[in-house]
Amino acid sequence: MPPYVDPFRQRGQTLLIVLVVLTALLGIAATILLSVGAGKVAGTSLVLTYALVPMPFLLAAFWWLDRYEPEPRRYKWAAFVWGGVVAVAIALSVQVGVGALWDISDKRMATFIAPLSEEPAKCAFLLLTFARSRRVFDGFVDGLVYAGLVGLGFAFVENVGYYAGSYLGAPDLPIKGAEGATMTFVVRGVFSPLAHPLFTSAFAISLGLALLVRSRILKVLVVTAGLAVSVGLHGLWNGSASYWGGLGFIVTYLVLALVLAGLVAGAIVARVKQGRQLRRALDHVAVRGWLHPNEVTYLCRFADRRRARQHAKAHAGGVAAKAFVRYQRLAVTMAFLYDGVMTGRPKPQAVRRVDALRWAMAQVKPHVLLPPVRPQVPWGPGHPPAAYRPPVYVHGGQPGYAPPYPHGSPQA
Repeated sequence: MPPYVDPFRQRGQTLLIVLVVLTALLGIAATILLSVGAGKVAGTSLVLTYALVPMPFLLAAFWWLDRYEPEPRRYKWAAFVWGGVVAVAIALSVQVGVGALWDISDKRMATFIAPLSEEPAKCAFLLLTFARSRRVFDGFVDGLVYAGLVGLGFAFVENVGYYAGSYLGAPDLPIKGAEGATMTFVVRGVFSPLAHPLFTSAFAISLGLALLVRSRILKVLVVTAGLAVSVGLHGLWNGSASYWGGLGFIVTYLVLALVLAGLVAGAIVARVKQGRQLRRALDHVAVRGWLHPNEVTYLCRFADRRRARQHAKAHAGGVAAKAFVRYQRLAVTMAFLYDGVMTGRPKPQAVRRVDALRWAMAQVKPHVLLPPVRPQVPWGPGHPPAAYRPPVYVHGGQPGYAPPYPHGSPQA
């Protein structure tokens, strides 16, 4: 099976990967040094354990959200590393500088300076990703994934510092040692592990909304409002613990929990919508004759993808299984690009990329072995698979395909 080379590969990918790896190594070293501040081997191991325990579950949640149209792994890991190293370094530098210039109490630092320094530092990754690669960041789900991973990286390193401080003890903490670290873990690692992703998600949503408006001034206003909401939510959370006492903290916690529940519900709805969007696009490209109708189900549903992969491996070996995985990824990417063109929201070079992906699918298809054909629901009269038609220019000068996209099913 010939190797796949993306003809639209961005420049600087190798440099990006090298920078991410070096930054991650620096962050690992700094995290270990921070945890060693607990003073004892038992304290260090406890601090690292508490910081690491929630991570697999939280990361899995955002990987699950990103399953239909997976973002490049290098960007996802870069988001986590940015949050845990770069954003922490920027925020800490600002806070140390402000503390050196002005005499600010810890409560004011936590309520005002921390949100104003930490949220822009985290949101900068989303803005830079949006500016560098419009083909990577293109909607609501993408924004939530990147915001969540940046927030998790930031929270991970911040938690190490909090757990170490709780283990050593502080004037405002009634207990210390393992009990103090455990109490802090319950508050931060059990009851509020998604606080930082929640704050940064407001900015991510604003970037998604900015994609829907044409006016540059309105785009700037929407993004600025998103950053303000991120800072405001963060300040509300910190301020409730600093100024409003136990009751105020509980009320704020419940309010933010409702906001988080709404965000999770919206994310699930958006993911379901992505699945329907994928099915719609694949059905329509099957009508065009770009792939066989019997392939569609094995490209959409996760259970059928797994069944097809297992069938290929059992009957034709690992090469066939890898061929199906590649074919499925190429087809899914092609389908989402096609859908963007036909709905008037094309990504950069979408038509050329669709044709390049179809050519790559044709190269790998001889190696693909699918399970026995299942009975298919007919499309209905008047819709036989159509031959491929070359691109035409529609949607105000943007490249597209004829005929117009029949929203809904191919029968429409």
